[in-house]
Amino acid sequence: MIESKSLRWSSPLLLALVLAASPAAGQEGPLDTLQLHGFLSQALVVTDHNDFFGPSSSGAGSLKYTEIGANASLRPHQDLLIAAQVLSRRAGGEGSDARPVLDYGVIDYQPLSDQQRTLGVQVGRFKNPFGFYNQTRDVAFTRPSILLPQSIYFDRTRSLGLAADGITAYYEERVPTGTLRIQVGMGDTQAGDDLRRTMRLEGTPGSLEPRRSAIGQVRYEYDGGRMVAALSTASARARFESDMPGMSDGDFHFRPWILSLQYNAELWSLTGEYALRTSTLQGFANPFLNFDITGESWYVQYTRRFNDDWQWLVRYDSLVNNRDDRSGSDFEAMGGGPAHTQYAKDLALGLQWNVTPRVLLAAEYHHIDGTGWLPLQDEPDPAETKRYWNMLLFQASFRF
Repeated sequence: MIESKSLRWSSPLLLALVLAASPAAGQEGPLDTLQLHGFLSQALVVTDHNDFFGPSSSGAGSLKYTEIGANASLRPHQDLLIAAQVLSRRAGGEGSDARPVLDYGVIDYQPLSDQQRTLGVQVGRFKNPFGFYNQTRDVAFTRPSILLPQSIYFDRTRSLGLAADGITAYYEERVPTGTLRIQVGMGDTQAGDDLRRTMRLEGTPGSLEPRRSAIGQVRYEYDGGRMVAALSTASARARFESDMPGMSDGDFHFRPWILSLQYNAELWSLTGEYALRTSTLQGFANPFLNFDITGESWYVQYTRRFNDDWQWLVRYDSLVNNRDDRSGSDFEAMGGGPAHTQYAKDLALGLQWNVTPRVLLAAEYHHIDGTGWLPLQDEPDPAETKRYWNMLLFQASFRF
């Protein structure tokens, strides 16, 4: 069953799809533009220490990483597009975590569209323009690896940056040397249980409610995409309203800046992204719950295509939660937990094979120093985690 919040957004969109698909008598309807697509991915995760997406460090590993999606789009008018996607995703946890939710659902209107420029507005639940991969991150065929760089594209707190309910506007200008795209949006973030666990409030009576947030990106593609550059920023807010007597409410504010660069040659690509992430939690009477820190993330990734259908990858990925405490030693000295929970350095090797245009097989190896992006759902007690650990992933994906 789709959760209630998703139904509130999907019902108007489904109604719009039905009405748009019903032509007047004697007229051809827009069903000729109806497109239906879907995908399914199943992975096996094996680690020597630290569980990731299920009990990966015990037995033969974890099969609790599954992504299933179905989407539809309809163009009732040349200037109007209606599109929605339902996603069932399990990444560890219980079977109920895989219940379908509305991933995105928008009514997209373009008042201006010609060979030189495009201006459009989307209303509904839109995917945030965050770095290079966020808007398509759950479709395996659009990712260079099974896991995206966790320093930028957190699975630990993915709900915060994934999508928003509101309005976004975009503008494209095609110039002689390339294409300039600007997108800005405003709406309510998706403040899920993953964010609450990261804030260490999962056992505290109360509710974590999203607040009005904003996001924007400027992106430039030179020479048909041979070089791509983007700058993304956001101001994401949430409020914890306490039900515990004597405990005040707290306000969370997340402000990232991400610089993304990519060079694409005929057979290889070089990609890098760098982020500064300021996070604050203020207002609690208990000072140990409040924080104001700036984290730093970056990765460099090289991919090489060969034999038409194959690609290999090498990537180095780095994250620190606090630039003023890169080693985590101050955090440990204050009794916050092991120092290695405050950073992660990941060396990854990957291989992909497009068996057919609809079938993708992938394998990946990670050697990791630190647990800074390890999901707390899988390892709720940081004191039991190991600093150095290795991970193997295998994934099969299908799309239609």
